[in-house]
Amino acid sequence: MDRSKIIQELKFKAVRSSGAGGQHVNKVATKIELSFDLNASDALSDTEKERIVLKLGHRLTKENILHLQGDESRSQHKNKALVIKRFLELIAAALKVPKKRKATKPSKASVEKRLMHKKKAALKKANRTKPDLE
Repeated sequence: MDRSKIIQELKFKAVRSSGAGGQHVNKVATKIELSFDLNASDALSDTEKERIVLKLGHRLTKENILHLQGDESRSQHKNKALVIKRFLELIAAALKVPKKRKATKPSKASVEKRLMHKKKAALKKANRTKPDLE
């Protein structure tokens, strides 16, 4: 994954944001909408694209376009930086290959300790019964 190439492939659109800002919010387009066309990307290999489709399939459109938007700040530049950061984190998380799980078994000492504990608990409960007088 080449971050600089991916950032060049991003498309941005500035739109009017909702929320705090008073009259300012009605005049300035501070909300940023980011779109990334996965199929047209040259920065990602085919295997990386498949992994992203697998992991982020629910966030992609039918044309494999990922849309993100940012309107946390009242500044267009801050929103653009925030949405790029969030996009790169999302892609990095999708491309991360999980470790294979190694099957393990409990040690002999831990098995013996567990069985001893079970025997002590069983004995304790057996001693609570009324004695047999016969």
